[in-house]
This record gives sequence, structure tokens and C-alpha cells, in this order.
Amino acid sequence: MKKQANVFDVAQYILSKSGRLTTWKLQKLCYYVQAWSLVWDDKPLFKEKIEAWVNGPVIPALYSRHQGRFYITDKNITGEPSNITKQQRDTIDAILDSYGTKSSTWLSELTHSESPWHDTRIRANLSCGERGNAEIKLDKMAEYYGGLYAQQEK
Repeated sequence: MKKQANVFDVAQYILSKSGRLTTWKLQKLCYYVQAWSLVWDDKPLFKEKIEAWVNGPVIPALYSRHQGRFYITDKNITGEPSNITKQQRDTIDAILDSYGTKSSTWLSELTHSESPWHDTRIRANLSCGERGNAEIKLDKMAEYYGGLYAQQEK
């Protein structure tokens, strides 16, 4: 039986497919992997929490591994992609197809326009440039992205 994947397994897989990325972009791709896994697979892909930082969603556990770096490669993260199931790989691959060509800035601006990040910061009374570590709840992500998916299906 496979061990449940964690964010490092996901990051390692993304980096092995994409090559060198900015840490900012890796964070946003992991966020979108989690969001769409909640919608398409009805469960989170990894258990690590996501917080609404100034520049968008950040997974603090992943941040602690790449802190101080601008770029990152699969050599800089220790993860085990074999923990990721075929269904989960399909989800990650779909995210890379949709978001992988976008810039870090574009992805950050997109997350800022979406309610999971925005509403989390408002609930925590965080101003635009104020640091904070309010958690973006999985149910809020599932609700928002599930609504987007339902609109696309119509």
C-alpha cells in the first residue's frame, strides 16, 4: 500500500517535470494542485497546511525547505514521487498543463483575485501588505474551485 503523498513528494514531481522554477511559482503550483485535487479527486493530495501570505498562498512546510532561494530544482527538495498515485499524477499533470506556462507574478495575481486567499486575509483582518499566517481552509478551496468547475461544465 502506498504511503500518503506529502507536499515534498508533489514538489519533487513538479520539479522533475518542469525543471528549474522560482520558489514563488512552485508554491502557487502546489496550491493549485491541492485546490483541484479537492474538486476532481474529492480529497486533499497532501496534508500540509496552506497560509494566505502577502504574495499569495504559501505552504510553510515547503517554504522552510527553500527559504532563501529564488530558484529551485528537483535536486533541492527531498520528496518521493512514487508516493503519488496515478490519479494524483493525472491531477498534477493537468495543473502543469493549465498553469505551468504562466509566470510567478501571473499566478500570484490570480490567487489574489480568488476568494480562498482574499477572504482568508479579510477574516484575519490582514491589510494588503501585512504579514500573516492565516490558514486557507480546504473546505473554502473546495467550495470556490468546485464552483468554477461547475460553471465550466455548463
